Amino acid sequence: MKFGWVLLLSILVAAIPARAQQKTGPGITGDDSLTWHGITLYGVVDIGVQYDTHSAPFTPYRPAASGNIVRQNSGGSVTGLTPSNMGQSRVGLQGIEPLNDEFSAVFQIETFFNPQSGEIADSLKSLAVNNGRSLANQTVNVDGSSAGQAFQTAWVGFRSERFGTLTFGRQVTLLMDGTIKYDPNYNATAFGLLGASNTYSGGGAQEDNRLDSTVKYSIKFHDWVHLGALYKFNGSNGSANTAYQADIGGEYAGASVDAYYSKENSAITATPLTAAQVTGLPALGYSISNSLAATISDNEAYALMALYRFDPLKFFAGYEHLAYTNPKDPLSAGFQDIGGYVLAFVTNNAYNKSKTVQVYWTGVRYTVIPNLDLTAAYYGYHQNAYGTGTQAGCTTIAHSTCSGSFDAFSFDADYRFNQHFDAYAGAMYSGVHDGVASGYLQTTNINPTVGVRYKF
Repeated sequence: MKFGWVLLLSILVAAIPARAQQKTGPGITGDDSLTWHGITLYGVVDIGVQYDTHSAPFTPYRPAASGNIVRQNSGGSVTGLTPSNMGQSRVGLQGIEPLNDEFSAVFQIETFFNPQSGEIADSLKSLAVNNGRSLANQTVNVDGSSAGQAFQTAWVGFRSERFGTLTFGRQVTLLMDGTIKYDPNYNATAFGLLGASNTYSGGGAQEDNRLDSTVKYSIKFHDWVHLGALYKFNGSNGSANTAYQADIGGEYAGASVDAYYSKENSAITATPLTAAQVTGLPALGYSISNSLAATISDNEAYALMALYRFDPLKFFAGYEHLAYTNPKDPLSAGFQDIGGYVLAFVTNNAYNKSKTVQVYWTGVRYTVIPNLDLTAAYYGYHQNAYGTGTQAGCTTIAHSTCSGSFDAFSFDADYRFNQHFDAYAGAMYSGVHDGVASGYLQTTNINPTVGVRYKF
């Protein structure tokens, strides 16, 4: 029902004659955009068929449905329809209204959905439906910022060519802006680590690639230097759940570079409840359908990302350093997470020794002909040994706190019939090693995927 009025509004706007606007959400320009009085309706429907050598059964709730990379509950082979392989399926409205010669009012709202199931995207529901299940009996479940909200993006603000853009609401982070721009696969979930996991665009927590209650500012100087800043107001007491980010970058002669800083206080990483935790729910008065477990941490990230265009080639590279520590402001059981989900069990002491993760990627995109792009990419990360006591300094698969690594290689092709419709095909190999592989049912996955995408 909460999606019905969004769809009705979209239909009404779509029925109005369009006029030209510079650019809409998914990149439709000119007379093909659905624009009226500065308000544009836009959307993406992306769906394909995927085979995974090792995966849990696909979910109708998570935006990507499959895991794409190897995950702890990856078991046997799975084949099925998967949405949003190349770009998030969504419908949205955005607008711009000139106020005077200097300033314009701007807004954007977006709803994410899964075209193979008709469900509103809800990563946290993919967790909750697996409460109490063993790894071998789970479906794909991955934490994320999509939690069944009516809108995944919802902001309003002011824009000026001279003074920059200032917006307020639920917005993507600066790191998310960066990973979309500097990922060889532009954050495609089926063909890259950055799209398959929101951990890195979320500054260490998958729920935080989009943030509620934010103010965001960006400005550009002399057409080649730009700055950005973001602050998230708290959702609890003290500094808990606050976040801030900064970005400085520049573009010159085909090259682009950005440096980012992110700090998140009392960040949430949610997981399904164990069987023992489910048994204890009645005494706590929580419902199994919307209760989750969570690890709470203070996360700090530094990142440097770059690209260089030398037609017909485009080269990409990126590095991010993540540090996890115990929260200065712990969260208590019963805390309400995004989407109305309740954290029935929380862990505030998972990082008595700081955990550090170093993430790195590189790739090249080759425009063979104007409508055909080929992309080859590598992604990896390495975690330190962050255990204490008998687990201190370990380098094996024995514990998840041991040092370990992840590697992924991908290749894909994307052919655009026109600016509305494209077809794609590709595959990604992923593997985990040592401590990162601890507790995994399988340690590798390959996910051949073909699909189509329609944009309006």
